[in-house]
Amino acid sequence: MRKSYILLTFLTGALLLLEVFYNPKDKSWKKPDVPLEQAGFVTFSTAGNFIQKNPDTLTWKLLGDIKFVKKNDKTYGEVMFPVVNTKLRLMNKRKVAMSGFIVPIDNKNYALSKNVFASCFFCGKSGPETIAGIKFRGETPKLRTDQYVTLVGTFRSNETDVDDWIYHIEDAVIVKGVK
Repeated sequence: MRKSYILLTFLTGALLLLEVFYNPKDKSWKKPDVPLEQAGFVTFSTAGNFIQKNPDTLTWKLLGDIKFVKKNDKTYGEVMFPVVNTKLRLMNKRKVAMSGFIVPIDNKNYALSKNVFASCFFCGKSGPETIAGIKFRGETPKLRTDQYVTLVGTFRSNETDVDDWIYHIEDAVIVKGVK
């Protein structure tokens, strides 16, 4: 039993490495956009051995599993407040990996969207659960609208502040999609 678990763990790690670093089009290995340690995928012990730190994968389907309830707000009157599902509540303040399209908010801020800009939340074709605010670790990178990226960062949900995003990815690092 233990041998099969070790083998399964090894094979899963190997498949992850292939997906991230191997380019099947030209059959070559590529360097990561960000060093793995900086992205939070691995850390190194004092002996120099690496320790795997897998982030949870966050999907738009899971983020879309949300309910809304009417409550009174001091500023806006009656407002629909989000009720985040239990699984997402358990992921609060945990490291997550998530993919989506970059949507500019202003000159310095971006959000991650389930949809491209033309079909995003602001255009009325989606709900507020299809977008997450991004706060990058360090300097904010220069990004293009509709650029598809994968981020690793700390997940945070918001059920009380109507002037803020429902979902956030904080201390974010782009691990795939930057050119």
